[in-house]
Amino acid sequence: MTPETIYGDLLEQQVDAIVNPWNRNLIPWWLLLPQGVSGAIKKCGGYKPFREIGKAGIIPLGHAVLTSPGRLPFKGIIHVAGINLCWFATEYSVRQSVRSAMEIVRREGYRSVAFPLIGAGSGNRSADWSYRLIEDELGKIETDARVLIVRYQKKRG
Repeated sequence: MTPETIYGDLLEQQVDAIVNPWNRNLIPWWLLLPQGVSGAIKKCGGYKPFREIGKAGIIPLGHAVLTSPGRLPFKGIIHVAGINLCWFATEYSVRQSVRSAMEIVRREGYRSVAFPLIGAGSGNRSADWSYRLIEDELGKIETDARVLIVRYQKKRG
């Protein structure tokens, strides 16, 4: 499968589900100051997805948990444990996060999903590093779903 690359805002994509790069859930979500994708989800979608993810307990590195979208217009949010205990993304954590997220897409019958750059930002990796890994891993997965990789870009003006 070849994913589509989009420049824009993850939360503005017309898809069934979005992927949220998350941590391993060792620290309660309410003690963290969500940044990036998580911060945008909290601001626009509310606290409900974070309350749900908090109930999931500790998430193994690279695994994924599905929650409701809160006030966002998606069918679900797929939270992936894309960073290790030292707040770094590794090749393993990114690749396994992609596989885990796509397993949820398959299981739930989603027809479309949008990925941000897992590991960039809070994961202390470059956008290009993250993009190459995600694109490569998605290329190994067979799916009928439309898959977007969203490279964040602020609106002009």
